[in-house]
Amino acid sequence: MRRIWSGFTRARLVKLCALIFFALCVAATALREPQPLQQGFVLALMLSTSAALFFAFARPGLALVVGGGLFLLLKFVSVLKLRYLDSALMPADFVYYARTSLLDTLRHYPHLYALGIALFLALPPLLWLVWRWDWRLSLGRGAQAALRVGGAAVSVLAFWVCMLPGGPFAAVHARDVWEKLSDDAQLTNFFVNFDDADVHLPAMASEATAERQWAATAQGVPGEARSSYPDIVQVLEESTFDPANYTDCDVPQCRVSLFQRDARTRAHGVLRVHTFGGGTWVSEFAALTGMPQDIFGPGGMYAPYVLAPHVRDALAQQLRRLGYVTIGIYPTAASFINGRNAYHAYGFDHLYGAGELGLPEWEETDAQMFAAAKRVYDKVKKPGRPVFLMILTLNQHGPHDDDPMSALPPPYRGLLHGLTPAAALNFDTYLSRLRDSAAAMRGLEHLFLDRAQPTVLVHFGDHQPSFGGLIRALPRRLPAALRPDRDFLTYYMIKSNTAGAPLPSYPMLDIAFLPSMVMQAAGLPEDPYFSAETALRRRCNGLYDDCAIPGLLPSYHAWIFDRLHVYE
Repeated sequence: MRRIWSGFTRARLVKLCALIFFALCVAATALREPQPLQQGFVLALMLSTSAALFFAFARPGLALVVGGGLFLLLKFVSVLKLRYLDSALMPADFVYYARTSLLDTLRHYPHLYALGIALFLALPPLLWLVWRWDWRLSLGRGAQAALRVGGAAVSVLAFWVCMLPGGPFAAVHARDVWEKLSDDAQLTNFFVNFDDADVHLPAMASEATAERQWAATAQGVPGEARSSYPDIVQVLEESTFDPANYTDCDVPQCRVSLFQRDARTRAHGVLRVHTFGGGTWVSEFAALTGMPQDIFGPGGMYAPYVLAPHVRDALAQQLRRLGYVTIGIYPTAASFINGRNAYHAYGFDHLYGAGELGLPEWEETDAQMFAAAKRVYDKVKKPGRPVFLMILTLNQHGPHDDDPMSALPPPYRGLLHGLTPAAALNFDTYLSRLRDSAAAMRGLEHLFLDRAQPTVLVHFGDHQPSFGGLIRALPRRLPAALRPDRDFLTYYMIKSNTAGAPLPSYPMLDIAFLPSMVMQAAGLPEDPYFSAETALRRRCNGLYDDCAIPGLLPSYHAWIFDRLHVYE
C-alpha cells in the first residue's frame, strides 16, 4: 500500500477525510433541524443510508462521502427552493416540479446553471478518486457476499423502521400538516412526507352498478339560452365564518352583511369544509375540482403537490372550454405551496401573485386584493369573452391574538363578555377584521354587480380559524343535525345581477358541490362530470361524505374515476 507520509496510507487518508466530510454533513443537515428528536431522526437516516452504501460497495470512505453528500445535497436543494420559491421541498417535487417548471425556474435564476455545471464537472472525478483510493472490504467470497447482503438488508430495514409513523420517531410524524409545510425542520418534513403523501382512490362499486346509476348524466346538461356567458368572480375568504352562530356573540357587530341575503342573492347558507384551523389549499382544491381531498387518503392534504397534477376535469378547465379567460389572484407569491403549478393543472390561464400585483405578501387587506383583481380584470377583459376570477384573501389569517386588546379600534375592545380574556381577544380581533372584509365585499359588489355586464359573484369561507385552539370549546347555536360537523362549518354566498333559475337550498352544502352550484348560477352547460356532480348533490341533499343513500357514493366514484377519468 503506497504511503503518502509516515504513518498514513492513501486508504487511511481517504477514510479520515471521508469521516471529516461526513461530520460536516451532519452538522449542516441533521444538527440544523430545530428539535433534538428531529435531529436524531435525520441522523439515524444518514447512518442507515451510509451503512447500506458501505455494505453495497464495500468501501467505507465512499459510503461516508456519498451518504453524507446525498443529505447535504438534499438540504441544499431544500434551502434553494425555500429561498427562491417560498415553498418547502417535498418528494413530489422530484416528479411534478422537475417535470413542469424546473427549466422555467433556471431561466429566472441563471446562476443556478453555473452551480449545476460545477457540480456535474466536480463530482464524478471526486467520486472516482474516493473509489480508487478507498480501502475495500476483503473477505472470502462466500463470507463477503453473505456479510454484504445481510448488512445491506439490515441497514435498509433500519431506515424503514425509522420512517414508520408508529416507529421510534413517531413524534416527528404526528405534527399537523401546516407545521410540516411551514416550520424549519426541512429534512424531517421531507422524509415524513413520503408517508403522508400516500394517495389512495376511494372505494368504488362495479362498472355495471355505476353505469346503471349514472348513465343518465353521460350526455351532460345544456345551459340556459342566452347571448353570452356571465363573468364569474369567486372569492375565498380566509378563516371566515358567521359569528352569529356563537352563543356569546350576541351584540350587533356579530350580525354582518357578508352573511346576509339581499335582492341579488341566488343561494347562501352553511358550507361544510374538510379542514380546520388551516389548510386553505385543500378548500381551494375542493372548490375548484368538485372533490374533497379526504377521499384520497392522507396524501389528499398535500393536494397542490400530489393531486393537482392528475386532475383532468375541474371548474376552470370547463370554463376555459366554454371560452372563459381563467385568472387566479393570490395574496402570496404565486409559487407558495406549489400554487402556480396547481392552478395551471386546475385550468387557469394565469395566477397573479402578490409580486405581480404590486402588493406586500401576507399583509394585504381585502380591499387591496379586490382593487388589484379589478385592475387585472380590466386588463384581460375583451368584448364577448367572459372572465373567471378566483381571488384569495388573507385579512382573517391567524393569529388573532398577536396585538393587544388596546390596539383594536373601538368598539371592538372588550366587545364580547362571558369569554376568557384569551378567547375574547381572539374573537374581538376577528370581528374587527370582519368589519373590514364586509366593507370590502360591498365595494366588490359595486364594481361587478352594479353594472350592465352579467356577473355571478361567489364568496365562501375556507375553514374556521383555531383562535390558538380556543374556538373548539366556544358554545354555538346550531341545529342538532349540524353539531357533529361544528368545527368544519363556514358559509357560502352566491349573488348575480341578472335573473336566473332558482338555486336549491340545503341545510348544509359540502364545499365539493360549490363548483356545480356556481355553474348552475351562471346558467352554463355542464359536461358529463359536472352533470354527475349536480345529480349527486341533489340526490344526497348537499352532503358528500355523509350521503344518506347506501352505495351511491361508491358508484359515483366508480363513474367519475373509471368511466370519466377526472383523475388519472
